[in-house]
Amino acid sequence: MKAVRLVEPGKPLELQEIPIPNIGDKDILVRVRAAGICHSDAHYRAGRSSMGRMPITLGHEVAGIVEKVGAQVSNVKVGKRVCLHYNISCGDCYYCNNGNDQFCDSVKMLGHHVDGGYAEYIAVPARNAIPLPEEIPFEEGATLMCASATALHALSKSRVKAGETVAVFGVGGLGISAIQLAKASGAVEVFAVDIQLDKLELASEYGATPINASRVDAVEEIRKLTKGRGVNVALEMIGLRKTMEQAIDSVGYLGRAVMVGLNQQPISINTYMQVLGKEAEIIGSNDHLLQELPLLVDMRRRKILDTSRVVSQTIPLDADKINHRLDALEKYTSDVRMVVVP
Repeated sequence: MKAVRLVEPGKPLELQEIPIPNIGDKDILVRVRAAGICHSDAHYRAGRSSMGRMPITLGHEVAGIVEKVGAQVSNVKVGKRVCLHYNISCGDCYYCNNGNDQFCDSVKMLGHHVDGGYAEYIAVPARNAIPLPEEIPFEEGATLMCASATALHALSKSRVKAGETVAVFGVGGLGISAIQLAKASGAVEVFAVDIQLDKLELASEYGATPINASRVDAVEEIRKLTKGRGVNVALEMIGLRKTMEQAIDSVGYLGRAVMVGLNQQPISINTYMQVLGKEAEIIGSNDHLLQELPLLVDMRRRKILDTSRVVSQTIPLDADKINHRLDALEKYTSDVRMVVVP
């Protein structure tokens, strides 16, 4: 089969011919119908994160059709549409038994530690398959497994409740989902902070109040619009030092700032003014949980969550085209949420 693979950090991905993966008794083989291109893939290609092995097939946002099932699989049938939870966990350690499978002692991530979805086929444990209803396109099903799932988990960590206000820093795939899910959770107002006009316009269409951070100081504008109170919840979705510090500074008394974006730089905090004096919280949000995904898919099925505009374009399983889109993600340019369709 064809697969687009990372052979060496800092080098372009390469198209290779590799064997169709074998499956164990508890596994399934899925014919990939869509695989999202995520900012994390750009980080992996650049060598910013150690990989499980190399060469490796990237792509952790995956949806497709079940092609084959293992001898002990009863919950998944051949021919069924599925999207795939990207964390492969043991299902039996302390963290798995407590519903925190992202911290499993032996967790492996698709496209990071084991082969992912930039290929014609992928093998995963059957427990990682989430049924994908016919009314949800494969492209959207794939992006649900990362951007939307991560947004849902972040909002769960924030403990947002009806009547509260939310600021979303970064209005890409994560941010657009976060805006809608915050609204569905009862947030009375959601502020969308970005510097891209097209993203801010889209956020406005989903009911958010846009704040163009290239024209105004985002924190000052949030305080102005909330009559000095600040927001109850701030979600940082970009992974930049500046936006992380702004998210923390934007929350009011008893506020919660949730860090979602990947960043390896230290940030500066005035512990009394920004945290202790307000009894504010800085919360880390890591990935998402297997148990959250059926709810997320059902929210999309019921049109509580609209992901029809998250995918800007589809491209074939082509190394040059994928590398080009990863280049664009590295530069934070607009119109980069794309999905590979083998």
